Amino acid sequence: MVPGSLKNTLLVVVAVFVIVPGLVISQVIAHRYSKGLLELATSRARHIAHHLAIEASDKILVQDIVGLQKRFDEQVADDDFISYLFILYKDQVLLHTFSDGIPKQLIEANSPQSSDEPSVVKIVSETGERYIDIAYPVLGGAIGVLRMGFSEAPYQKQVRTFWIQVSVIALTILCLTLVVSQWAIARLLQPLELLARYAKRIDVGNPDLPIQVAGAKEVMMLASAFNAMLERLCSYTQRLKDNTRELEEKNNQLEMAHRQLGMSFSITQTISTLSELDAIGSFLIQSLKEATSFRHMGLMVFDIQTQISHLITAENRIDLDPTCYEPIESLIQRYPEAAIVTRSDIACFSLPNIPEDIERIALFPVRDQELLIGALLVGCDHRCECVKPEMDLVQVLLHQTAGALHRACIQEDQLRQLRTQVDSDSGFGDIVGKDSKMQMLFQLIEDVAPTDATVLIQGESGTGKELVARAIHNRSHRAKKPFIVINCAAYPSTLLESELFGHEKGAFTGAVRRKVGRFEIADGGTVFLDEIGEIEPMAQTRLLRVLQQQTIDRLGGEHSIKVDVRILAATNRNLIQEVRLGKFREDLFYRLNVVPIEVPPLRERKRDIHLLARHFLHRFAKEQGKAIQGFRSEVLRKLIDYPWPGNVRELENTIEHAVVLCKSPMIELCDLPTSLFNAPQGDCNILTIQEVEKHSIRKALEDSGWNKAETARKLGISRSTLYEKMKKFQIVPPSN
Repeated sequence: MVPGSLKNTLLVVVAVFVIVPGLVISQVIAHRYSKGLLELATSRARHIAHHLAIEASDKILVQDIVGLQKRFDEQVADDDFISYLFILYKDQVLLHTFSDGIPKQLIEANSPQSSDEPSVVKIVSETGERYIDIAYPVLGGAIGVLRMGFSEAPYQKQVRTFWIQVSVIALTILCLTLVVSQWAIARLLQPLELLARYAKRIDVGNPDLPIQVAGAKEVMMLASAFNAMLERLCSYTQRLKDNTRELEEKNNQLEMAHRQLGMSFSITQTISTLSELDAIGSFLIQSLKEATSFRHMGLMVFDIQTQISHLITAENRIDLDPTCYEPIESLIQRYPEAAIVTRSDIACFSLPNIPEDIERIALFPVRDQELLIGALLVGCDHRCECVKPEMDLVQVLLHQTAGALHRACIQEDQLRQLRTQVDSDSGFGDIVGKDSKMQMLFQLIEDVAPTDATVLIQGESGTGKELVARAIHNRSHRAKKPFIVINCAAYPSTLLESELFGHEKGAFTGAVRRKVGRFEIADGGTVFLDEIGEIEPMAQTRLLRVLQQQTIDRLGGEHSIKVDVRILAATNRNLIQEVRLGKFREDLFYRLNVVPIEVPPLRERKRDIHLLARHFLHRFAKEQGKAIQGFRSEVLRKLIDYPWPGNVRELENTIEHAVVLCKSPMIELCDLPTSLFNAPQGDCNILTIQEVEKHSIRKALEDSGWNKAETARKLGISRSTLYEKMKKFQIVPPSN
C-alpha cells in the first residue's frame, strides 16, 4: 500500500469508526456484567449470612457451640465464595474458622450500625485479596454479631473469562469488517486509479490528450472537469508566454528602479552626515541633477520663527522677500503631492536658477510628520518632460531627507536664538539681572506670557513687580492691546469701584456724566492690579465676579458688560495670612494665585547690584548730559554691602542722587546719599522664619553640590521632606 493514499486513508477511517465503537461497546457490556455479578454476589452473601445467623441463634441458645463450629467449618469448606466465619460477642470471639487466629484489624473492620440491619463493607487483605465483609446481628445483637467474609476472587475470574470472550468476538467481527471494507474501497476507487494513470500521461507540451473513463456519476463528473482543465491549461500556456515577454520588460524597469534606489540610499546616507541647511540643500540639488534629467532646480525652505523663506540652489542661498512668505506657503499647503504650477503663481519672487522662458514649474512639497518644511521647485521645458517616472524618485528622496532638512532648520533656529541670547544684554526687557533667581524668573515669564492665566506677583516694595507684569504683557498675544495699571492703594474705597468698573450718569452724587472703567478701557489687553491686598471686601467681591464671568457692571448700570482682559496682580503683603485674618477673600486669592511669581529682594541677588548700578548710571548720565565712566571700587563695595530695604527702587534713587552730585568721571563715596552710611544694618536684615529656612536649605544644597541625599542627611530630614521644601520655596539648581 502506498503511504498517504486515499485508499489507506479510507481504510484508517473505517477502522477507526468500527474499532473504537466496538471496543467501547464491549467494555460497556463487560462493565455492566461485572457490576451485575457484584450485586448478585452481595445479595447471595447477605442471604447466606441471614440463614447462618438464624442457625447460630438456635445453637447458641441451646449452648451447642461445638455443633455451631462444625456447621461453620462445613459451610466454608462447601462454598468457595465464603472465606471465613466467626461470631463476636461483647468484643469476645465465641468461635471462628481461622486456623491461625483472627487478625485484629479484621475484627475492627466492620460492625453493624443498628440491631436490625446488617453492615456490608468491602475490605482488602494485606495480600491484595478482596472480600465482601458482612456483620449480621444475631437476635438483634443480643447474643453477638455474625461476621462472614465473601471472597471476590471467583467473581473476578468469571468477569475475566467473560471479558476475554467478548473481546474475541468483537475482534473477529472487526477483522471481517476490515476485510470487507478493503475490498469495497478497492472496488470503488478503481475508476479513480484509472483516471490518475491517464493524468500522468498528460504532458505540458501535449495537453490535448482526452481522458476517457467509465464509472459512477461522480467519476464521470471528475473526468469532465479534468478535460475542462486541459482546455484552460492550453489557454494559460499561451498567456504565460505573453506574460514572460512582459516580465522581461518590467525586469528592465526594475533594474533601473534598483539603481535609482541604490542612488537614493547613498544620497540619504550622505545627507545624514551633514548638519548645515545650506550644505544639505546644495548636495540634494546636485545629486538630483545627476540622478534625473532635471537641470533647473531650487529648494525653498520656510523659517517659521522669522516668517522668512529661503531659496537654496547648488551655488548659494537667497533670502526671499518676507512679503512672499504667506502667499507661497499657502500655495504649497494646497498640494499634498507633486503638482505643476505656472510662473505667474509664484510671481512674488524671482527664480534666478530657472530660465525666464520656462513657464511651468513642478512643485514638490517637503513635509516631515505632516509639518510643511518647504518645497523643491523644478523648471519644466516646453514639453514638460518632468512629468515622468523620475518624479517618483524625487518624491522618494525628498521624503527620506525631510527629517534631515527639518533638523537642520531647527538647529539653525537654535543657533540664531543662542547668538541672540549671547549678544543680548544681561537682562529681560527692562528687567536687569544675571542671578540664578532672576534667570528662573525670566524663564517663568517666558512660560506664562503666551497664556491667559492669571498671575499673582509677590515681592517686597521696590523689587520691580510692575516691570514683571509689563514683561508678561509685552510677550503675550495681547501686547498690541492696552496695558492698564491700577494702584489699588491710591484710591479710597468709595472711588475704587468707580475707577475699576465705571459708573453711569447720576449713579451717585457728583456723577454728572458716564465714566468708562479701567476694565472696559483694557478690553482685549491686560489689567495690572498693583497692591491688590489693599482693596476693600466689596470691591473684592466684584473683582471675583470679573475673574469668574469676564463681565462688569457699571455703578448705576442696568446691564452687564462683557470684557476680555487678562488679570495680573501684585502685592507686598502675605495674602495667605490676610485670608486667615479674614481681610482677604479666600476664593479671590485662589482665583488670583493661578500662577504665583515671587520677585526676589535685592539683598538676595547681590551679584546683580553692580549690573543694576551701571544700568542706572548710563541712563541718568545720559539724561544729565554727564560723561561718567563708572564707580570707584569702594563705592561698589558699599553698594554691595548695603542691605537695600527699598530694593531696586532705592538703588535707582541712590544712583540718580549720585549722578546729580557727581563732578568727576567716576562716582565717589561722597556722591552717595548719607542714608547709606547712617542706616542701621541689622534692622534691614531681619528675616522671617520661612526666609531663614529657605536660606538654610539653599546654603546646604550649594555646599553639597546640589546632592539631595547628602543635603537631607546634613539637615536631618528625609529626602521626600527636602523635595517638598524645595517645591514650596521654589528652589531649583542654577542653570549652566
